[in-house]
Amino acid sequence: MRRTKDLALTAVFAALYAALVFALPGISFQLFQVRVADALIPSSIIFGWPTVIGVTVGCAVANMISPMPSVIVDVTLGSLANFIASFLAWKTGGWKGGVRIREFLGCLAATVVITLIVGTYLAILTGMPFEVWWISIFIGSVISISVLGYLLIQVLRKARVQVKKI
Repeated sequence: MRRTKDLALTAVFAALYAALVFALPGISFQLFQVRVADALIPSSIIFGWPTVIGVTVGCAVANMISPMPSVIVDVTLGSLANFIASFLAWKTGGWKGGVRIREFLGCLAATVVITLIVGTYLAILTGMPFEVWWISIFIGSVISISVLGYLLIQVLRKARVQVKKI
């Protein structure tokens, strides 16, 4: 039963991630991008592996429509960035200490990973300065991961507690 639930959650996260990027391509692929789908990355703090794998697969599917000079690089390295960011958020969110602090630190860790990996390979692909991409990706990731993602996991945590009470 657990494997079925995990597989279903993975499929849901992959589909949601890809759908959000497909629905919002104008803000998902630009220099100043707020990839709303990245708000799903911190969900790994609550759901673990299903989110890690889901946002990785979802990113691979979504980046197939990338307008960047190399779709293969965007699919491969973007997915790797999501995998590392989500895994790190999950593990950081599991540290001892206050729940909200460790969840925020998990979101921040994911933001840094996305900024460094995606910002670096996009700078190389486009020939623009690293600092430009790092700053723009960082700002967008703070909004999508550290703000929207953090808020999402607070809502998910409350909803999960309510379901357990029923």
